[in-house]
Amino acid sequence: MLSPNMNYSALKESYLFYHIARKTGAYLAEHPEKRLYRMGIGDVSLPLPPAVISALHEAVEDQGRKDRFHGYMPECGAPFLREAIAAHYRKRGVRLSPEEVFVSSGASDELGDLQDLFAPESGALIIEPAYPAYVDACVMAGRKMLRLPSGPENHFLPLPTEGLEADLIYLCSPNNPTGAVFSREQLSRWVDFAASRGAVILFDAAYEAFIEEDLPHSIFEIPGAESCAIEICSLSKTAGFTGTRLGYTVIPKALARRGMNLNAMWVRNRTTKTNGVSYILQKGGAAVFTEEGQRQIRENIGIYKENARMLMAALDRIGLRYWGGRNAPYLWLACPEGMDSWAFFDRLLREIQVVGTPGEGFGACGEGFFRFSTFASPEDTREAAGRLVRLLGKK
Repeated sequence: MLSPNMNYSALKESYLFYHIARKTGAYLAEHPEKRLYRMGIGDVSLPLPPAVISALHEAVEDQGRKDRFHGYMPECGAPFLREAIAAHYRKRGVRLSPEEVFVSSGASDELGDLQDLFAPESGALIIEPAYPAYVDACVMAGRKMLRLPSGPENHFLPLPTEGLEADLIYLCSPNNPTGAVFSREQLSRWVDFAASRGAVILFDAAYEAFIEEDLPHSIFEIPGAESCAIEICSLSKTAGFTGTRLGYTVIPKALARRGMNLNAMWVRNRTTKTNGVSYILQKGGAAVFTEEGQRQIRENIGIYKENARMLMAALDRIGLRYWGGRNAPYLWLACPEGMDSWAFFDRLLREIQVVGTPGEGFGACGEGFFRFSTFASPEDTREAAGRLVRLLGKK
């Protein structure tokens, strides 16, 4: 008899955001007159930039003309988009060849699919609080996990210590959910650690466009990372592609283990398991990396950063301790009065109709903390900030 993948039986009953959707749906069913202010899930509220829309329209027109029609695209990405991304990295002093860039349908897809490159017995180190997909992908693969806790004592930026062992290392900077960002010195510690053990870092840089201080946007700004790291990026939060789905992964040609080149392995994987991303979406993605596209996405990100400032001002008035917000689109706060995170979620939903994300959903050491996203509209963010102050402010 066929046996299913029994690793799925070890997964939690429901994915974090599915559970939030069930709770908010039940509340609205009981209170249909209420309006929710959603500061929880990290979906964007601003439309795609005009430069992207123009490129998408042009690409659609191309598909209607015999002389400009495109069928199957190269599985690893269109040369015009791979070159545009490599050129974008060069502006930051990171030299990549286009062949080291792989176009994807989004960072979440790649974070799971990249597990194919590594033997099942390779253990994974995950810093918690963590994006739940890291953990779930490892569970589905039957991979042994070491969970490295972080907290206020290390500003949610733990560093490798003597005796720590890992084959795969998940790093996310700027971090989801905490908003913490590794410095160059801190990332260098992780690169040195990985190199000394032959480990590979899976570096999630989905939020790098929100960095405004002198902090690394890419792990490849760190010397030596090209031989021990893979970088996964997304246009979802950078340019509003959450509903359009486009991202990219960087696997250097210098990355090899036990005589196997991981760049070549990923080429083989993609040419076997995908038919590539559509021409239309890749044309839209290329527009992101034009001068005008970059200007427009900075304008949109500026609006989300103003949302962060409104929320930070509210939390300052209330007197709650928080992290993030300055270089990331998330604020991570300590729940008031020692409340657990789901109780705080229920209180905000019930009393002021503000929806956030309970920290417990990001791992055990996320308990007692709470995440707010800055991707709502400015109007909703302003209203939510005011409601938080009225509910939690000192009397």
